[in-house]
Amino acid sequence: MTATTSPAAGAGGMRSAILLLSIGAFFSGAGLRICDALIPRLARDFAITPGTAGRVVLTFAIAYGLSQLAFGPLGDRYGKARMVTVALFGCAIGAAACALAPGFNALTGLRMVWGLAAAGVMPLSMAWIGDAVPYEQRQGMLARLLMGTLTGMMAGQLAGGLFADSTLGWRGAFAMLAVGYGATAVLLLLRLRHIGMNAAPRSGSVGFVAQLSTVLREPWALRVLAAVFAEGVLLLGPMAYLPAYLHQRYGLTLSAASGLVALYAVGGLVYAMAARHIVQRWGERRMVLAGGIVMGLAWLALYLSPLFWLAGPAALFLGFGTYLYHNTLQTNATQMAPTARGTAVAMFAFCFFFGQAMGVSWAGWAFDQFGAAPLLLIPAVGLPLAGWWFAREMRKRGVS
Repeated sequence: MTATTSPAAGAGGMRSAILLLSIGAFFSGAGLRICDALIPRLARDFAITPGTAGRVVLTFAIAYGLSQLAFGPLGDRYGKARMVTVALFGCAIGAAACALAPGFNALTGLRMVWGLAAAGVMPLSMAWIGDAVPYEQRQGMLARLLMGTLTGMMAGQLAGGLFADSTLGWRGAFAMLAVGYGATAVLLLLRLRHIGMNAAPRSGSVGFVAQLSTVLREPWALRVLAAVFAEGVLLLGPMAYLPAYLHQRYGLTLSAASGLVALYAVGGLVYAMAARHIVQRWGERRMVLAGGIVMGLAWLALYLSPLFWLAGPAALFLGFGTYLYHNTLQTNATQMAPTARGTAVAMFAFCFFFGQAMGVSWAGWAFDQFGAAPLLLIPAVGLPLAGWWFAREMRKRGVS
């Protein structure tokens, strides 16, 4: 184990830490997706278009991506578990402030503050697992952390729809998350103190520029970063408008639309539960290729389906395909630069969420101007191409 984990913690300490990090990942996932179903409610409350309301997703994603550039080196220098705790407390403050926002401009600014804090939760949790778990076991362990994120995303989608249809609205949704973040931060802080995982990391930490250069000098790292950037642009951007699309096309309530989209997370959970067997049978290269194809077919089904309920199975397959692709990328990200793992994983998350910011921007404009066709058909074509390209690069590298 590295210095972020004391030997006294042992196997039991590792299990308890991963459980608490997974709970943090749950609220991180909920915060990521809570606004998707709230976009039509925000548009109605503030008398703006859905594309404009989508700025609450865009500003969060931009801040999340940029903040990686700080959290990665800080995690390498001061301890990844320690910085996750700080980030959770920051999320609690940011979510509470959003619940009290006096207007839309203030809300978008405060969502940026929330995004700055949220940047430290998932990437540094992944980096800590990369430090503590051998590579051959890492995909399965990351899948456990992923289960926390996915259940949080599912809960966030459902809660967003329920709050959007209720009198509590977006203020109630953000207040609920503030309480969850705060409680998790306190529990994690107490547990880390008890098992000694908040100790300072090994000495000799290098500066940010040197850490960043270590990552960017690796040609393989650049390919992994390009692949996850494409995923952010083509997947997460359009996904922000799926509840609004289903609400508009089929006349569903926002809670019903968000419930169908939440099956995306169920598809991810199916992957997470079967991850170990899938890796053994398929290998990473085939997983990436299959993931791109499955995602593309799911987006095509969402566009072509004449029946609203078919959006549920399509979302489920979209989630399964996503994590065939994404979990393989993030496992590779933990090994891009082992001597600067926190910075490497933070760069991975930066590219992912900068891609999301770009995706939300083009998807919101396209949805307002041209309707659903570009929103659904561009990812239907682009994601299989991204999967094919990265699988080809893995084959050149000799990955099975």
